[in-house]
Amino acid sequence: MTEGQEICDVLVVGTGASGMSAAVTAAHQGLKVLVVDKAPQYGGTTARSGGWLWIPGTRLATEQGIHEPPGAARAYLQHEATTHFDAARVDAFLENGPKAIDFFTRNTCVQFDMPPVFPDYHAEAPGGQPGGRSMVTRPFDARELGERVAQLAPPVPELTVFGMMLGSGKELWHFLRAFKSLESFLYVARRFGGHLLDVLRHGRGMTLTNGNALAGRLAKAGMDLGIPVWLNAPVQKLIVEGDAVVGATVVREGVPTDVRVRRGVVLACGGFPHDVERRRQLFPHAPTGREHFTPSPPLNTGDGLRLGESAGGWVDPTIPNAAAWCPTSVIRRKDGSQGVMPHFIDRAKPGVIAVTARGRRFANEALSYHDFVQRLVKACAGLPEVSCWLVCDHPHLRQYGMGAVAPFPLPIGKYLRNGYLRRGRTLEELARAIEVPPAALQEEVEAFNRDAESGNDRRFQKGSTAYNRYQGDSLVKPNPCMAPIENGPFYAIRLVVGEIGTFAGLATDASCRVLSQAGRPIPGLFAVGNDAASVMGGNYPGAGITLGPALTFGYVVGNVLAKQDELGTTAVTPPSPLAAVPRDVQPA
Repeated sequence: MTEGQEICDVLVVGTGASGMSAAVTAAHQGLKVLVVDKAPQYGGTTARSGGWLWIPGTRLATEQGIHEPPGAARAYLQHEATTHFDAARVDAFLENGPKAIDFFTRNTCVQFDMPPVFPDYHAEAPGGQPGGRSMVTRPFDARELGERVAQLAPPVPELTVFGMMLGSGKELWHFLRAFKSLESFLYVARRFGGHLLDVLRHGRGMTLTNGNALAGRLAKAGMDLGIPVWLNAPVQKLIVEGDAVVGATVVREGVPTDVRVRRGVVLACGGFPHDVERRRQLFPHAPTGREHFTPSPPLNTGDGLRLGESAGGWVDPTIPNAAAWCPTSVIRRKDGSQGVMPHFIDRAKPGVIAVTARGRRFANEALSYHDFVQRLVKACAGLPEVSCWLVCDHPHLRQYGMGAVAPFPLPIGKYLRNGYLRRGRTLEELARAIEVPPAALQEEVEAFNRDAESGNDRRFQKGSTAYNRYQGDSLVKPNPCMAPIENGPFYAIRLVVGEIGTFAGLATDASCRVLSQAGRPIPGLFAVGNDAASVMGGNYPGAGITLGPALTFGYVVGNVLAKQDELGTTAVTPPSPLAAVPRDVQPA
């Protein structure tokens, strides 16, 4: 029994990028919007993310002189999605992505920067590009949030330095070279100084970067429009009358409240990374659902999917990959809690290899995180668990760091003491410490070292693609991803399987309407972000393929709801298909 009632045009469930994009777009057009989230802080998975968005054909790209061949992006996505290519949704994404960027950058404080070169993860595939599709959120001054900054979800602690978030690209480059370049040293000193002053004055750093900046900017855009946000407010159930969703029961401050909607309910709850039962069903490496380690927010337990299913929606279990896989390492924090560290770029650096429990390399370590995990799962067939070890020598560890271990001059002792980092004076001693066959590890290192001299990884082609080379070290020749592993002591960190977001979600159409198994839209119910099936078809084509569609489809659903005459009746038609793919970029 409920004790209160609210009426609004749109109820958005979730405060990540997709939910806030939908809320801001709808409110900008005059709709009364309410946003709710069961977490005590706002930002969701977005606040923990890298803050990158993959959207082809934007004004940001053309302003840098980057012009894609017509149809190239569509050909690329068709190549990537294979059996789960949804032409209508892909066309809606490609048509509305640039419009979404224009809307936010011209009407709100949400701003982005695009590096001139950041290759697609499979840039050599049909329709792939060497740059112009991935953009990163511009750093944001948290003071603009006022008192609301205290409610912003923090980044993953292991991805900060003394609590300071590091921006991608140039900033990270300066930090890696702080003791090699006076320019970089001065940059790092200024950055640290500003951060420490902020901590003294405000209790936390005020320069938000990456996903924290995107969450903060979207929150500020919502604040500027007067959108109310209820935190600690889980949705108990959807209110269904006939075949239409007309609202939801939200528990606010322990009191169930019926929120009635005139236009619709938007599910944006962040997918199911912590739903053990659905992981058991859909993650092949996790037969009990517990053999999985994720940095996603603990409260992302699949609420949106269950709510959608309760109203007649369904989740396609046949998607090739149910999540955006990422190798992770697990660390025990000082307070006893478990930290999960995603390994995005350290594998691509020169002088590091990955071996399974058999002591053998199994893949190009510089592959994208999603591709790397797929190779890992196959390589561990027949082994007790799916895991591997990253191996490097002392000069590499102190120059680049690895996982949660930062480069020189930060100490490594605590990681050795808590077992996160394993060490051996010789390769044989390291092999015994990580329980792999010493002869096998010795053979792998010797073979890698021979290939490093020529820069040609004859077995796995590390450093052979544009994406590999981008993540390596351009100062290392002839291959930015290869250098000998020869100066002890030697080190290893254990990697297990995690993800940075789930792909398997509710089936939706090009207007983000949740579909029944018969393919009919459920009136009044919409899903975006990781609550909707990934438009990428279970693959990971480039940096930002979660947040790019999140912002775009949030913008799409906001416009759909604004043009809707009444619940379940829409005056907007799905976006028109793009031009046919030219013959010279047809997918293979």
